[in-house]
Amino acid sequence: MVIKCAQGLKFFPDILHNRLVMGWIRFFEGGTKFDCINCPNTAHCVPVQVEEVKDIVAVAQFILVVEKESVFQRLANDQFCSANRCIVITVISSLRHSLHPKILFDNIFFQGRGYPDVPTRRFLRLLIEKLRLPAYCLVDCDPYGFDILTTYHFGSMQMAYDANHLRCPELCWLGAFPSDSDKYCLPHQCLLPLTAEDTRRTEAMLNRCYLQREVPRWRLELELMLQRGVKFEIEALSVHSLSFLSKEYIPSKIQGGEYI
Repeated sequence: MVIKCAQGLKFFPDILHNRLVMGWIRFFEGGTKFDCINCPNTAHCVPVQVEEVKDIVAVAQFILVVEKESVFQRLANDQFCSANRCIVITVISSLRHSLHPKILFDNIFFQGRGYPDVPTRRFLRLLIEKLRLPAYCLVDCDPYGFDILTTYHFGSMQMAYDANHLRCPELCWLGAFPSDSDKYCLPHQCLLPLTAEDTRRTEAMLNRCYLQREVPRWRLELELMLQRGVKFEIEALSVHSLSFLSKEYIPSKIQGGEYI
């Protein structure tokens, strides 16, 4: 049975959990075929047994990982996937309460609410390996967003023994950068002061030796956040217009190579 919501988006009942894949992708898990290409408005569950996934086919130009469901919904409302032919996954805590009916158009999107779980990270790793597409990550400009970014890119300390199957070193940081607040003229009311806990977490992340060794420009941005003592959410970039993220920010940064 398929559940059909308003605006035509359909869900299989067994995916009303927290990880979804949708858009222009087709693959097999065991003996089951997941054909989103023929039904672009149908969301399927990200496989738990990722090692059983095979015969992946996708039509896309890049993969975008988005931290927050609110941003994911904004891009969906703007038909970002239709306009940019990208790929997508989502990790949310409750599909019933937090997923907007119009979250999918022509592409595949990756959206993690909070820290990504193991199946999502393994599936992303698999797609990057098999499809050879550029992959970008968009997170809040705060210590938690940065930690989510590094979890995708480097893996987690708790799962260090399985890092080769979970880390995605090809993943580029698209934003939001601390330096974006000046570049995009964010008003003062969009900037929030770092809390004592934010400062502690940022200082601890700056002590991670692999940042300086492997992604020194990431470390410079993190230092800038600490120096300025402020943070902001991705949504702050929409202060200029509701569609600023989908129409200008993301496309211009990808096309202009403004990612690190």
